[in-house]
Amino acid sequence: MFLVINEGLERTEPISVAILAGGQSRRMGRDKALLRVGSSTLLEIVAERVKPLAAELFVVASGRAAYEALGFRVVPDLRPGSGSLGGIYTALSAARTDRCLVVGCDMPLLNRTLLHYMCSLPFDYDVLLPVLDGERSEQGHERTFETLHAIYARTALPAIERRIDRSAFKIADLIGDVQAREITEATVRRFDPELRSFFNANTPDDFAFVERILEHDPNDT
Repeated sequence: MFLVINEGLERTEPISVAILAGGQSRRMGRDKALLRVGSSTLLEIVAERVKPLAAELFVVASGRAAYEALGFRVVPDLRPGSGSLGGIYTALSAARTDRCLVVGCDMPLLNRTLLHYMCSLPFDYDVLLPVLDGERSEQGHERTFETLHAIYARTALPAIERRIDRSAFKIADLIGDVQAREITEATVRRFDPELRSFFNANTPDDFAFVERILEHDPNDT
């Protein structure tokens, strides 16, 4: 069931923020979280964007001592082999608050105002996420669920665990199992007209685009 959100801000409650960085970076050919734009890694750029929202901030990854060397608290994946869904499970299990904003380490164009808006909305959901018009991915749905730009409540843990236990790792399919609230594309575009929040630096060409944007304006979005 979806409840569409368009308006309204509430007092922001404490929220944990988890950055997922456990991928293999196969298309990039090297650890994309450690790629640098100027003096900062992608991981540090993402962290800087979400830090003002966070009661706590940590990275979900296994075997990444380089992230700890950058000063991050790193939480090892509790369900290896479960992809990003396992990362979300780990994030919620490790979070010290009742909800956790989950983003990817390859999303350096996150929009701070949009994130603040999301965190300020009433907390009466298992998952809160932007949903874009049309199929822009391989999720197999008529719309695109931005599952790695989402806030997950601890109450979503049982549904996530059930899916992992039966090797059903597609996060978009989880949405039908929980109380999900969506933020419409029209609302997202009020804050982020070009939808750059959801841009992933997966390939060398993607990273070159990020470099051009951030070198022109480090405070973009």
